[in-house]
Amino acid sequence: MRKLLVIGIGAGNPDHMTVQAISGLNQADVLFIPDKGAKKNELAELRRQICDRFVTNPKSRRVEFDVPVRDLPVEDGPAPSYRSTVDDWHEAIAAIYEGLIRDEIAGDGCGAFLIWGDPSLYDSALRILERVRLRGDVAFELEVIPGITAVQALAASHKMALNRIGDSVLITTGRRLTEEGMPDNAGSAVVLLDGKCAFNTLADKDVVIHWGAYLGTEDEITLSGRIGDIGAKIEKVREEARRRKGWIMDSYLLRKPE
Repeated sequence: MRKLLVIGIGAGNPDHMTVQAISGLNQADVLFIPDKGAKKNELAELRRQICDRFVTNPKSRRVEFDVPVRDLPVEDGPAPSYRSTVDDWHEAIAAIYEGLIRDEIAGDGCGAFLIWGDPSLYDSALRILERVRLRGDVAFELEVIPGITAVQALAASHKMALNRIGDSVLITTGRRLTEEGMPDNAGSAVVLLDGKCAFNTLADKDVVIHWGAYLGTEDEITLSGRIGDIGAKIEKVREEARRRKGWIMDSYLLRKPE
């Protein structure tokens, strides 16, 4: 039976690769590298650099594939719901995954998908592969190899612990932060997938933010302070970085005042 490895490759620094992840890369006959277009070519290039650096299997080959762009809801008019647009997007990717597995992996071969951070944290590869499995047209066994997340990289770059003593930490998204604000049941919140600087919508400007972009790479940017003091600066720095590189990956931790 075909075997699939879903390998976490870290938050952007090739040194984040674990021994287990390197072993997985060299176990695979074919390595799948997604291409998200010219603006995000650096993301595909980093995957290529990781393969160049760590893959020693002479039989290994790479297959690059285009990732469809997700339709975004129109804010000032009728639009499909967020879950609906994501569902359609995942269905389109599932069709691509199915073709790759069927056409590129031999019946007893092994293929690998390289996933930013960790496959279990705000990444949809495992859900999409489950769609492929449930279709029943191509059979495979699955192995997941964990990786260093942006959450860990953020804490390391800011030289801090994620939690305060006896307190809890919530991991959420910018969309949820805008809708719900700071959680009542956690003194700290890590926010991912925030393209609109949702921290600036919080009423409490004394909340402290620890923000980071391109974590672990030579382009890393980090800023910390009260939202009331530094929120506007982060938004400006973020936009300038995004325009300069054509893409941005950032995350941040919010902490209520003691």
